[in-house]
Amino acid sequence: MKITQIEAIPFAIPYRKPLKFASGEVHAAEHVLVRVHTDDGVVGVAEAPPRPFTYGETQTGIIAVIDQIFAPQLTGLSLLERETMHARMHRTVGNPAAKAAVDMATWDALGRSLDVGVSELLGGYTDRMRVSHMLGFDEPAAMVAEAERMRDSYGITTFKVKVGRRPVSLDTAVVRALRENLGDDIDLYVDGNRGWTAAESAKAMQQMSDLDLLFAEELSPADDVLGRRWLVSQLDVPFIADESAVTAADVTREILGGSATAINIKVARSGFTLSQRTHHLAEGLGLEVVMGNQVDGQLGSMCTVAFGAAFELTSRRAGELSNFLDMRDDLLTEPLQISGGELTIRPGAGLGVEIDPDKLAHYRQDT
Repeated sequence: MKITQIEAIPFAIPYRKPLKFASGEVHAAEHVLVRVHTDDGVVGVAEAPPRPFTYGETQTGIIAVIDQIFAPQLTGLSLLERETMHARMHRTVGNPAAKAAVDMATWDALGRSLDVGVSELLGGYTDRMRVSHMLGFDEPAAMVAEAERMRDSYGITTFKVKVGRRPVSLDTAVVRALRENLGDDIDLYVDGNRGWTAAESAKAMQQMSDLDLLFAEELSPADDVLGRRWLVSQLDVPFIADESAVTAADVTREILGGSATAINIKVARSGFTLSQRTHHLAEGLGLEVVMGNQVDGQLGSMCTVAFGAAFELTSRRAGELSNFLDMRDDLLTEPLQISGGELTIRPGAGLGVEIDPDKLAHYRQDT
């Protein structure tokens, strides 16, 4: 079970429409497929989604750091030497998506080698998660129509609404329209991607105080330390730290500093190994946890549900697992299916998924 090769393959799949939020917009899934090969002939896979507006990573940068730094450092290690892998990769600053994809592909390879599912290796609590769908910026009628389509077609009843525009009434009107049109049977929460000031956030939350929101996420920048603490102290819903709490140390800082009361775990930026540490910390602190999404494709979404289903805490809330529906195609031989508002893990070893070689050949960008 020794690593013999690590590949980083760029690919691009268009979205059906641009995905817009406060920190930017994306028109195509320009991601990186990571493959970890072993001396037993096993190949583990994972997906790295670059988010330059959030973490500073690009597709080219992810490939470079894997090819030039991580692959030479990790080749020859056993799949079981995860702490050594972690220590070696984290000598390099930043690059969270690149590190996460290598980590998750290693876990997939380990599961395949042992003929055990990754979710079972992690914890094995359940085999499914409820799905939350992210609604990007648009006119109220269009966002209501999208939510109704997701509810009627897939049974999804939890929606994360992107906010952060100015004036704040642009977004509060959308959330109100969603509540009025979809009724009390759906769950709504808002995510500002740090787009508002603390004062604007407080104003917006006051305007939405009668809409029974589940959470508010990253409404204002975390580096406005005093403003963020002031905002969080006023709210009567959990305030989720997302981009500001990538590591367990970040979570400790944000929670103990009064800048958040809940967290978002995204395996696309912390892998399975570091996400475990964050989960255990959150469990010990009694925090609400939401499994997030980096606008992942189907492979990334399967990684998210594999981790989220592994623990009681992370499976308690609906996870952000449906953004692959916005992509025109994908790389898996067997597409993921959301049914009854749920996504299940795949049976079989590792992540239980396979890459379609013809689709990869069509969408890869290095040939």
